[in-house]
Amino acid sequence: MRPIFVRVIRVLDWPTYHGWIWIDAYELARSGDAVARRSLFVMPAGLIWQDPSIQAVRKTVRRPVARTPLRVV
Repeated sequence: MRPIFVRVIRVLDWPTYHGWIWIDAYELARSGDAVARRSLFVMPAGLIWQDPSIQAVRKTVRRPVARTPLRVV
């Protein structure tokens, strides 16, 4: 088994066993981009919550935009 990192969308109000919950989440790639949507059956006590102030580091690529006249008809 390997751990996955997810961004929780919501906790679902589905019937379940005591101590377990269903969550909707996006699985995240190393870059922090969402790669799959998942419904997970988990024990909250077994989850490791990441500090929300820690963000995935992404390099922003800025490209100049060509400014040319535009004709509107």
